[in-house]
Amino acid sequence: MENVNEKPIGKRLSKKQIWIFAIGQLGWSILGGIVNTWLVTFYLPTANDLANNGAIQYITPGLIIGGFLTILGLITAISRVFDAVTDPLIASLSDRSKNRRGRRIPFMQYAAVPFAVVTVLLFCAPVEAISGINVAWISVFVILFYLFMTMYCTPYNALISEFGKTQEDRMQISTSISLTFFAGTLLAYTPFLFAGFLRGAVGFSWSYRIIFIVLAVIALVCMLLPTFLLKEKEFVDATPSNSNMFKSLASTFKNKDFRVFVGSDIMYWIGLTLFQTGLPFFVKVSMNLPELFVTVLLGVMTVLSAALYPFVTKMVKKFGKKKLVIAGFIGLALAYVVTALTNLPIIDRTAADGAVTPVAMVFGVLICLLAALPMALLGIIPQSIVADVAEAESVTTGENREGMFFAARTFSMKLGQSIAMLAFTSLAIIGSVQDQSSNDIAANTTGLLIVAIVAIVFCLLGAVILLMYREKKIMKIIAKESDKEFLAALEDGSLKGKDENKAPEQGLPETQIKEDEKE
Repeated sequence: MENVNEKPIGKRLSKKQIWIFAIGQLGWSILGGIVNTWLVTFYLPTANDLANNGAIQYITPGLIIGGFLTILGLITAISRVFDAVTDPLIASLSDRSKNRRGRRIPFMQYAAVPFAVVTVLLFCAPVEAISGINVAWISVFVILFYLFMTMYCTPYNALISEFGKTQEDRMQISTSISLTFFAGTLLAYTPFLFAGFLRGAVGFSWSYRIIFIVLAVIALVCMLLPTFLLKEKEFVDATPSNSNMFKSLASTFKNKDFRVFVGSDIMYWIGLTLFQTGLPFFVKVSMNLPELFVTVLLGVMTVLSAALYPFVTKMVKKFGKKKLVIAGFIGLALAYVVTALTNLPIIDRTAADGAVTPVAMVFGVLICLLAALPMALLGIIPQSIVADVAEAESVTTGENREGMFFAARTFSMKLGQSIAMLAFTSLAIIGSVQDQSSNDIAANTTGLLIVAIVAIVFCLLGAVILLMYREKKIMKIIAKESDKEFLAALEDGSLKGKDENKAPEQGLPETQIKEDEKE
C-alpha cells in the first residue's frame, strides 16, 4: 500500500521546551481558577461571612431571577452567549493570521497582560454597598475576562496539534499541560490559607484582592514565558486558512468524529463540574465531615491523579485513546455511585458537630481512590484526541483550522460547566426550603442524592456517545513511523509478527478509509 500525503515531521519540541510551553497553561489556569473558585464566594458571601468576617454585599443577594438563579448566575449565563461568538471569531482570526512570528504566539502575547489585569479588576467593584453600578461593573469585566481568556487559550490549545508532531509528543504535551493545569487550580485555592492572616489588617475584600494581585502577577509571567522563549515559526510551517469564520465553523462541525467528541465532551464537563461544585456539600452535608476535609480530599485526589499521569501514555500505547476515555467515564460514574451512597442512611450523621465519623472517612477515601485514575485519563487524553482530529482534517482537506477545533472544544467546556452550575443549584435544594433572599444553598441529602444520580447518567452518556468515535480511521490518516506503537494498540496487536520496522502508512487510500468508517 503506497503512502500518500506523507511529509517530513519537522523540528520537534525538546522535553525542556514542552515544559516551557506547559508553563503557559499554569498561568491561565491560575486566572481561570481564581474566577471559577472565588467569583461566587466573593460576590455572594454566606451569612457567616457577612456576620463574622466583615464581608460586603455588593449586589442584591438570593435566587431572585425566576426563583432559581442569582444576578451573578444571570451575568455568567449572558457571558456564555458572548462566548458563542468570540470563541469561533478568535479561532478564525488566529487560523487566518499571516503574522511573520506565527499564527498563535502573537495572539497569546497581546492577550496576556489584559487577561491578568481584568481578572483582578473583576473583584474591584467600585461601590462598597449593593448597587446597580456594581452589577454593571461585574457584567463588563466578566465578559472581558472571557474575551481575553479566549484570546490566549484558543491559540495556545491550537499549538498542541501543531507542536505535537507525533503521538508521543502529543501525549507528553497533554500530560505536561494537565499537570500545570492542576497546579494552577491548586494555587487558585491559596486564598483559603492566607486571606485569614490579612483580614484583620485590610478587611474582608482586600484580604482576597491582595492575594489575587500576587497570583495574577505570577500568572502573567507564566503566560508570557512561552511567547518569548518559543519561536513558533521554527516548529510550525502551516499555511493560513482562507475560510471566513462561518465557513470555517461549519466545516469543523461537518466532521463526524469531531461532533461525536464534542457531544461526549459536554457530558464530561457536566459530570466533572457537578463533582467539583458539589464536593463541599458532599463532604459537609452527605458525610458530615468538617469543612477542612474539602481541601484535604481534593488535595489527596489531585496528588493521586497526578501520580498516575506518567502511566497514561503507556496505557494509551497498549489500549488506545478511545477505550481509555470510555473507561474514565465509567470510573467517574463509579465514584459518583459511592458519592450517592453517602446520602443514604448507612452514613452515621449523629456524631457531634465537627467530629469525624469512621464510616464517612472510609467513603471519602474510597471516592478519592475511585476518582483519581478517571481524572488522570480525562485530564490528558481528550486534548490529544482534538489534536488528532484537527490534523486528520488538515491532511484530508488541506485546511489548517486547528484553532477552530480547539475553540469549539473550549466552548463545549464552558457550556458543560454552565449547565452543571445551573443543574446543581436547582437539584441540590430539592427536599429543603430555600430562603430566596439568601446566598446560602440549603442543600440536603435528598437533593445531593439526585445530583449524584444525574451525574452518573451524564458520565455514562459520555461513554456511550464516544463509542461512535472512529479512532482507527483517524489514526491511520495521521500515523507516522514513530506512531507504530499507538497504531498497534488499535489493531489488537496485529502489527506484531509483521515487519516491525515498517512505518504505519499516512494518508490511506480512499477505499481503505471508507472501510474503516464502517467500524
